Amino acid sequence: MDVAVLGATGDVGRQVCTQLVERRVLPTTSRLQLVGRPGGRSGRAVHGLATDLVDAYDEHAPMLDVALDPRDVVADVVVVCAGRTVVPEPGQVPDRAALARDNMAVFEQYAGALAEHGSGREVVVVVSNPVELGVAVMSRWLGRHRVIGMGAWLDTLRFRREVAVSIGVRRHRVGGFVVGQHGDDVVPLWSTVRIAGLDADERRRAVDDVRGPRALDAFDAELAKVKSELVALASTDMGAAFRLIDAWPPDLRLAARPWMTQQSGAKTASGTASATIDLVDTVLDGRDIVVAGQVALDGEVSLEDRPVRGVLGVPVVLGPEGWTQVLLPGLAPDEERRLAVVADRIDAGLAPWLGEV
Repeated sequence: MDVAVLGATGDVGRQVCTQLVERRVLPTTSRLQLVGRPGGRSGRAVHGLATDLVDAYDEHAPMLDVALDPRDVVADVVVVCAGRTVVPEPGQVPDRAALARDNMAVFEQYAGALAEHGSGREVVVVVSNPVELGVAVMSRWLGRHRVIGMGAWLDTLRFRREVAVSIGVRRHRVGGFVVGQHGDDVVPLWSTVRIAGLDADERRRAVDDVRGPRALDAFDAELAKVKSELVALASTDMGAAFRLIDAWPPDLRLAARPWMTQQSGAKTASGTASATIDLVDTVLDGRDIVVAGQVALDGEVSLEDRPVRGVLGVPVVLGPEGWTQVLLPGLAPDEERRLAVVADRIDAGLAPWLGEV
């Protein structure tokens, strides 16, 4: 099976291409298509990236191909890393509306080209932000079951790691999902946390110990407070700001640590690419596996007795033909309340760009 990476020379796109080859996700008989845009920096750089990958991994590299026209994108899995990114200055909040405005045209261009010239079977993994907008646009053109956003899976992996660190185990022993929107509107599902080697009572005690007497109803206020503390501390001692994060509960660390990484001037390209590779590998593997991802729902989930019809991060069964079903378990009351609020926020944020106002 073949993979195409749109925006292959960007920070995340380059990492996705490199990890696909380095981790030997694709055999030598498969094709990795590096997609850039003509007339600009990426249109030149994709040729150099292909050469660099061959230099580094010639013994096991797949066949490498370069495409500069959206109509030439041909693959079984298409990874969308194209578009503008925003790295805010310390203390600033990223302008999601500006990002949506700039990337809307990119999503539409590639979605239209795939719909007209593609095979009709491609599975699309959306990485570019706003990931919910990318999923919504691609789903309209290609069908919603063939499109998944990677944000909820990245947030899930981060949450599992933070829980694992607090309990004193490795991440592979921890299960559990993060749903909702990628960014501050994450919804950590504490009720889904499982820890290999612990029975139900031991798990409950461990989770209660690391979570503390807290509910998700206060999560927005908690996150705003800790961000304010981080901005003040980071202005004089960035190392101390990151150490302060370590003192907080896992769900706050889940949201605060990547935000602080961006504030520091660094980027989260490696972690983002690794989570993306997980989804690509799942599709290529040929088996159905449960992951979390942003998908376009049409009533598969009901929150507070209202069916959700829009993009939302949820656990889904993912396989070679895309996602097939939602596996959202019964939620704790505070989880359902927060997820319902987040679903409404996503709808409100997408409406201006999808012509629903």
